[in-house]
Amino acid sequence: MTSVAGQANYFRVEGGNPLQGEFRVQGAKNAVLKQMAATILASGEHHLHNVPRIDDVDIMSELLLSMGIRSEWAGEDHLVVVTPPASEIKPLAAYELVEKIRASVVVLGPLIARLGNATISMPGGDDFGHRPIDMHLAAISELGAAFSTSHGYVEGKAARLRGANIALEFPSHTGTDNVLMASVLAEGTTIISNCAREPEVSDLALMLNSMGARISGIGTSTLTVEGVPELRPAQHSIIPDRIDASTALGAVGMNQGEVLLRGARAEHMEMLLRKLGELGLEIRPDAAGLVARSAARLRAVSISSLPYPGIATDFLPILVAVLSTADGDAIVTENIFAGRFKYVDELRRLGANMTTHGHHVAIRGVASLQGAPVKATDIRAGAALVVAALAAEGESRVYGSGHIDRGYVDLPRRLAELGGKVERCSEAH
Repeated sequence: MTSVAGQANYFRVEGGNPLQGEFRVQGAKNAVLKQMAATILASGEHHLHNVPRIDDVDIMSELLLSMGIRSEWAGEDHLVVVTPPASEIKPLAAYELVEKIRASVVVLGPLIARLGNATISMPGGDDFGHRPIDMHLAAISELGAAFSTSHGYVEGKAARLRGANIALEFPSHTGTDNVLMASVLAEGTTIISNCAREPEVSDLALMLNSMGARISGIGTSTLTVEGVPELRPAQHSIIPDRIDASTALGAVGMNQGEVLLRGARAEHMEMLLRKLGELGLEIRPDAAGLVARSAARLRAVSISSLPYPGIATDFLPILVAVLSTADGDAIVTENIFAGRFKYVDELRRLGANMTTHGHHVAIRGVASLQGAPVKATDIRAGAALVVAALAAEGESRVYGSGHIDRGYVDLPRRLAELGGKVERCSEAH
C-alpha cells in the first residue's frame, strides 16, 4: 500500500452520498503493535488473530525480522510470529525502521527483560508534537536498568530486573506498555501506579497473562505484577479498533444514512458515544456491534481530549471534521499532544470555518463543504479529511494517503462498500 517511486498516491473522493450497509471494524492498531513486541518475551510460535493488514504492522514485522524474529500471514487476519531462543535475538532497533513508527519504542521493555540489553534509535512516527521517552527510561530504570544515549540511540543494560514500586508521571499508553512488558520477567513484585487505562493496555495485559505472566488490576490505574522466570508463546485475538470505529461513526454523522459497525464495542468508547449522541447521531447496540443512524444535520458540542476513559486524542481529528458542518459554534481542546491541529488548514480548504488558538480550535459550522485537493499530515488527520471529503460537494483529492494506510485496512474499499465514492489513485510527478 506504500507509495511507488515517482508517483503521488491519493484518494479520490466524490461527496454527497449517504452511507448504508455494514462496516467491519478492524483489529486495533494501538494494541497489535505492542503485542507484536511482546513476542520478544518468549521463544516459539505465537499466533495473533484479528490482526489488521496495515502498513504499521508490516513495519513492525520488518523491525522484528531485523532482530531475528520472523512473522508471516497464515490467513486474512492471522499473523504467526516465530521467536528464536534469546541467544539468537539481535537486540538492536535501527534508525531506518524506528524512524517510521512511534510504537517501535515498546521493543525496549521486552528486550531489556529477556536479554538484559537493548539498543534502539530514538523513535519517529507521526509529526504532531514532541513525545519524549524519558518517562519510559525512568520507569524501567527503577526496575534496575541503566541507560545511556549516544549518536541518536538509547542503550539499556540490566544484569537482572527486580520488582519495584513505580509511579508514572503521566498515564502514558506506550509508557505503561513498556514498563509492563519489562516487569513481567522481573524478580519479585512490581506495582505500577498512574497507569494508562485504555482497552489496548488491558488487551496487552490479558495477552501477557495468557503467556504465563501474573498481572492483576487490569483495567484500573494500578497494575500489580508478580514476576515469573519465563513465558510461553501467545495465542491471542486482538480487540476491535475503537479509532477505526470512530471514523465510521463520523462518516455516518456527516453524510447521514444507517450503518452496522460489526465488532464495535461500546464499552471501549463510552465518552465518545455520549458526545456523538449529544451531537445528534443515533447509536444503538446490536448483537453484532453497534448501529449508527443519522437523518439530519448534527448540532455543535464542545469537546476536550483527556486520558482514558475521556475522549482520546486520536478521536479529535474526526470530531473536528464532524463539527465543521454541525449547526452552531464549538470549541475543541487538545490536552494531550501539542501541534496536532495541522489538519485544520486542510479542512479550511474544504470550506470549514475554524481557527486555532494554541490548544483550542474554534469552529463555526457551515451548511456544506466544497471539494478541494488536501493533504494528510498523519494517520488520523488523513482519515478525518476523507470523512470530510465524503460530505463535500464535488470532487476532492486527499494526498499523503500513505499516512492513512499506516493505520487503516483499505479505507477506500470499506467506505465504498457503504456507498461512499472513494477510490485509490496515483499520478506521475
